[in-house]
Amino acid sequence: MNPQPSLWSLMAYGDTGYGDEFLRGILFTLQISISGYLLAFMLGLLGAGAKLHGNRWLYRLGDLYTTFVRAIPELLLILMVYYMGSRAVNAVLIGLGVTERGINISPFIAAVASLGFIYGAYLTDILRGAIQAIPKGQIEAARAYGMHGLMRFRRIIFPQMIRYAVPGMGNQWLNITKDSALVSVIGAFELLFAAKSAASQTKEYIFFYSVGALCFLTITVVSMIVLHRIERRASRGVRRA
Repeated sequence: MNPQPSLWSLMAYGDTGYGDEFLRGILFTLQISISGYLLAFMLGLLGAGAKLHGNRWLYRLGDLYTTFVRAIPELLLILMVYYMGSRAVNAVLIGLGVTERGINISPFIAAVASLGFIYGAYLTDILRGAIQAIPKGQIEAARAYGMHGLMRFRRIIFPQMIRYAVPGMGNQWLNITKDSALVSVIGAFELLFAAKSAASQTKEYIFFYSVGALCFLTITVVSMIVLHRIERRASRGVRRA
């Protein structure tokens, strides 16, 4: 009588197991998280600039953006960006005569846009606080030396902003890796989607969801180690109290 195969044999790589699907899910999760985070960082810079510009209407626009995202659950925002964003893009393309029937937005692009839009709002206030923490005398001195706006940002503001913002940015990175699981509702293949697919086919729900949780835990632990090193490097030469 042949012994019953262990559950871990289901994690074999290839047609006999689901190891390759979990590996692909991890890679897609990292791709979605990294791409979404980069988009969020750019939106965060724009939002912080709008709130610090001094123009009342720009401030209100930035404040409306952050308030809107904070008030609505992330899952609902993902669905709204996916369906409303796809319809808006197709309306523009049809209006410009680029296409007659519109195009299908891939779940990957929709996932990146959704996460970037959501976490751009959180990074807006983090980056704004980091910029406000920079001594104003340094910016005024740079202006007195004749540095134009872009040079002041590149040489004075950005390096110090990153040092102040790294802890908050690190927390948002950890959050975006976890919330990447939410994009499975729009059909994006990622780690949770792989675990759910394997569990539904084998009926081993506890095992495969536990494997998925272990994979997310590994991503988090590795990210925390990397973030700690980045924070130490960003704080070089700074005297600690």
